[in-house]
Amino acid sequence: MPTSLLTTGRTYRRLVVAGFRRQSTYRLAAFGGFVANTTFGLLKVAILFATVRAAGGELNGYDIGAISAYIWISQAMLGSVNLNGRTDIAGRIKDGGIVVDFLRPLNIQAASIATEVGQAIFALIPRGLPTVSIGIFVVGMNVPSAASGYLLGAVSLLLGIVVSATTAYLVAAAGFWLVETRGLQVLYMVVSGFFAGLYVPIDLFPDALRIAAECTPFPAMLMYPVDVLSGRVTGLDALGLIGLQLMWLTLAALVGHLMTRAGRRTLEVQGG
Repeated sequence: MPTSLLTTGRTYRRLVVAGFRRQSTYRLAAFGGFVANTTFGLLKVAILFATVRAAGGELNGYDIGAISAYIWISQAMLGSVNLNGRTDIAGRIKDGGIVVDFLRPLNIQAASIATEVGQAIFALIPRGLPTVSIGIFVVGMNVPSAASGYLLGAVSLLLGIVVSATTAYLVAAAGFWLVETRGLQVLYMVVSGFFAGLYVPIDLFPDALRIAAECTPFPAMLMYPVDVLSGRVTGLDALGLIGLQLMWLTLAALVGHLMTRAGRRTLEVQGG
């Protein structure tokens, strides 16, 4: 492998580690997030368990074990999957600090995503794992029956994190042309949470709404990893979902690259 590629790989790996370490300093906030995850998880248990039981114990392929897995895995991922559209790079674009970043020998988009992914991975430890433990040992939930399910689940989870960071970057990149992106972030948060399956599984949507959701990258951030991690989707079907995640990652990365390149030209014109 060429030395330049090795050096580049080490650079972005260090940014992931830096993001991880940075997020690890906010331990009290992480504990607060875990408490919030658990509280809302128990609330969703009360509502969705009652819904499934009222439907005769099964609703569109979800029984109590499957709906419990959906609840606790999705709650566990909340601290790691970016569904709010907020990123650190947005502030640097707004205040002009991005000009300095463009002078550095780094790809701005890749560096931003790597840092966000490092922060997201840390959140799995104090928030994700304890939340899933409650689902497994306290409430009870379905888990994969084969070791391959856990491996595919880990891959899908990592892809969900990266897809969310890559897509959230697009919201920040809109700041090259917008004076303020907070309104766009709020819109993104509302739409992404709904279509990602944060409130109810997208398989419970009416057909037209489910198809609309699947035409967006949002299920690839949350719903697909939940389906694979819970063992609800296995084998070739799980590989198919991972393939869709890779497709959305490629598309989001390409759009982000084009927006960054166009935004840089805009900044050069505005800066004389």
